[in-house]
Amino acid sequence: MTEIGSLVALFLKLGLTAFGGPAAHIAMMEEEVVVRRRWLPRERFLDLLGATNLIPGPNSTEMTIHIGFVRAGIAGLLVAGVSFILPAALITLGFAWAYVQFQTVPQANALLYGIKPAVVAIILSAVWRLGKTAAKSRVLIALGALVMVLVLLGVNEIIALLGGGVAGVLWQLGSRWRQKALLLGFASFPSSSIAITAIAAKSSPSLLSLGLFFLKIGCVLFGSGYVLVAFLQGGLVEQYQWLTHRQLLDAIAIGQLTPGPVLTTSTFIGYVLGGVRGAAIATLGIFAPSFLFVLITNPLIPRLRQSAVASAFLDAVNVGAIGLIAAVTIELGRDVLTDWGAWLIAFVSAAVLFRYKVNSAWLVLGGAVVGWILKATVLGN
Repeated sequence: MTEIGSLVALFLKLGLTAFGGPAAHIAMMEEEVVVRRRWLPRERFLDLLGATNLIPGPNSTEMTIHIGFVRAGIAGLLVAGVSFILPAALITLGFAWAYVQFQTVPQANALLYGIKPAVVAIILSAVWRLGKTAAKSRVLIALGALVMVLVLLGVNEIIALLGGGVAGVLWQLGSRWRQKALLLGFASFPSSSIAITAIAAKSSPSLLSLGLFFLKIGCVLFGSGYVLVAFLQGGLVEQYQWLTHRQLLDAIAIGQLTPGPVLTTSTFIGYVLGGVRGAAIATLGIFAPSFLFVLITNPLIPRLRQSAVASAFLDAVNVGAIGLIAAVTIELGRDVLTDWGAWLIAFVSAAVLFRYKVNSAWLVLGGAVVGWILKATVLGN
């Protein structure tokens, strides 16, 4: 199979089976790209991961685009990204059609009940594997742990990550800086958000206004899916009044329900507001900047490794990225592991993954089946 064909096959599969948000997607990519196919060494994978955390846009989609670019240049960049996004966008489009027709969100609680604990196990395995590579010293271990704690305390992800990078550089510069490194790296970093300015009147949007709204989000969105929710709430519901709060909640639910990138929530909203053309424009608007950002930054990453200061910054950002994923794992575990059935699925999934190296896609499907059986027989709805 050609390089392009291999990229299409892999990322179409991930686009259909990667549930659980960016941390889970990256965990599945690491397994496929580093462990199974050996397309990249783990150190290079970590460098790409660190770079995605420093630019706006969806991290897992940008990782896909980076991998495609490394394997097959600009053609690989486009093919990998589209292959990962397209399945989720089409599935979301189907849900949006059903929603407009019936004004309800199709329920799949039993399947999700089993999928989510399996996803927790998948993310945990990636934290372990990537963490062993990223933790090159006790200082880096401490930085990664500090980033994790700060994110759990509510500090903005990008601020915590950049703070870790600054602290790593200051520490690397010499012993006379070391007493000040952590203080200067992390002092007084409040949680923050980016306001979206007005681009349209408070009425039903034109296709141009809709595209510009999601294009701007794609250009400035840092952090987790919760940041996306804040943007959508502030813009679509409060500022422009294009959607009701209930419609927004339904759109977010669909984004969580479908595999692939969570930002295909934009596909759902675009269809509700502008039909198929609205869905296409909203999807293109929110994802297009990621392709450009990766194209610009990917060639710079190897050069950073040639500079001692830049390399120290990248090492610190890499271990900070593992801290971010660990924080997501803890937060997801709090929400998901609420009864014995969820704990059982998570424990068995982790045991199978660590002992037998089973493909994570099979764990997701197996978790869905077991969750459905438990809900139908023992636990009820």
